[in-house]
Amino acid sequence: MLDEKGNIFIIEAILAITLLLFVFLVFNYTISISNSDYSAQIKESKNAEDIMEILSGKINFTDRTFIGDISVILNDNENSKESIHEVSKLCDEKFSSLKLKNYRFSETNILNDEVFSSSGDYSSADNVSVAIRTYADYSYTLSVW
Repeated sequence: MLDEKGNIFIIEAILAITLLLFVFLVFNYTISISNSDYSAQIKESKNAEDIMEILSGKINFTDRTFIGDISVILNDNENSKESIHEVSKLCDEKFSSLKLKNYRFSETNILNDEVFSSSGDYSSADNVSVAIRTYADYSYTLSVW
């Protein structure tokens, strides 16, 4: 008789552990299901940040950066129209090499949102990813959509 009660307790314990394991697995599965809309927003955000990191990263392991170079050009020439044109040309070349389809690169602090380079229709952009970097007094904004 004692053996039968012991066997019943062991069977109940195994069933309880199995039930708890099943509930845990179902709960874990429901938590791990990702929301595709949220993932898409993160991907777009990383895109603008990644490109801005390239622009603010060091060139050929020197202390120079692309953003630093264009800031020096603007500052040395006191933000003249010629310096803005030269920076726009450099930006067009840089973004062409990065093969971006829809973007807008501008300076928002000193030059009152002067657009240096852009491609695509910004006014009809639906999901815009933005990254901002500052160098000296200049604040550069990159929008990608």
